[in-house]
Amino acid sequence: MKIADLFSLNGRTAVVSAGARNFGYYFAQALAEAGARVHLTSRSAEQAAASAEKLRSETGSEVFGHGVDPGDEAAVVAFFAQLGEDEGSCDILINNAGGRPPYPVASNDYAYAMEHHPLEIWKGAIDAYLTSSFVMTKYALPLIKRSRAGSIIFVSSISGLVGRDRSLYRPFADQNANCVDYSAAKAGMIGLMQDLAAQVGPEGIRVNAISPGGFERGHPKDFVAEYSKRTMLGRMGEDAVDLKGAVVFLASDASRYVTGHNLIVDGGFVSYR
Repeated sequence: MKIADLFSLNGRTAVVSAGARNFGYYFAQALAEAGARVHLTSRSAEQAAASAEKLRSETGSEVFGHGVDPGDEAAVVAFFAQLGEDEGSCDILINNAGGRPPYPVASNDYAYAMEHHPLEIWKGAIDAYLTSSFVMTKYALPLIKRSRAGSIIFVSSISGLVGRDRSLYRPFADQNANCVDYSAAKAGMIGLMQDLAAQVGPEGIRVNAISPGGFERGHPKDFVAEYSKRTMLGRMGEDAVDLKGAVVFLASDASRYVTGHNLIVDGGFVSYR
């Protein structure tokens, strides 16, 4: 098989949770550029529709936006039931949903001391990242099993792999330091990915994860400089470029013998000492 064919997603249907902005938007863009029909979800139906329209214009591919709260089990059930009627099956699922629930105390107030971490916020973060991925996967699986060549990708983080140095954040009051709830949720996604890969591998379904490092999104220049010193490549990641190849690789036949793997995309951050 030629290399272009291995990376092609022509004729495949993909779902990207939280696909209306940031990482999710570029995941959806990459899959559409590779030829997939893409269904992106967002808690905001309006934002989902706007992003889908923009991606259709940019890529010339079929992209659809849906208002789906991954924390609402009934909404997820309804979404995949409709997807089954419309598409028949699902070939690719990108679990990208997350988001910290609103709370009157800034996360920096408890990022440095676990004893001050509100239980309510812990539960909210676990639900937003880990439980939402479980729910999306649970109801996508019957459709993915129909394809017998599906790919499920969990978007984890380097925070699920290593303890984070808070001294990077202390000089920057406007930059939220890492919180233990986020690290626990992202590490949980890697565990979920590995065991699910073992469970569904005999049915031809591959399950992997991507763990991004720090990506630049309007951070203060001094923060970018300090973070960049901690990477082998000397820079932060770029949303529009640095994850697109990784997600197409794991979604396509280019990785057809890769499963149970966590692909770290961090410029060498976790290996730099």
